[in-house]
Amino acid sequence: MQDRIVRFLLNAKRNTYAAKGAQVASSRPCSHDFHYRENDLLYIDTYVGGGAFAGEEAVWFEDAPIWSMNYCGRVLEDRFDGDFLKRALMQVPADLPYRGPQEYREGETLYRCAVSGAPEWFQGREEILIGQVCSYECYFHGGEIK
Repeated sequence: MQDRIVRFLLNAKRNTYAAKGAQVASSRPCSHDFHYRENDLLYIDTYVGGGAFAGEEAVWFEDAPIWSMNYCGRVLEDRFDGDFLKRALMQVPADLPYRGPQEYREGETLYRCAVSGAPEWFQGREEILIGQVCSYECYFHGGEIK
């Protein structure tokens, strides 16, 4: 994937859900939708659910879809902290422009993300551990749209 698109994707992720911003009207009943635009690039993230959820992020160039990622996850334990997840997602690195970094820790709470593949075609899993207890998990996959 081009460096420009990866940079855009990082900016979009850091300005939408994880940043608690850029939410727009629901596109479907009970959906949560976020839009971010820079010139000829558009990012849309839409998901349904909360404690168990599914969604999709996509990027368009000149109104043509070029990249997409589907995700599905769930909260497994009452101590799960959604704000911790958002802080981890704000750390999304350029070499893994999907969810968060490989690891992010605050005290006994650990976010982990494992990915195989490249932005053109990938799959991965993220989890949050509190001590040794998994409190959250999410699976994701995606790639280029042609």
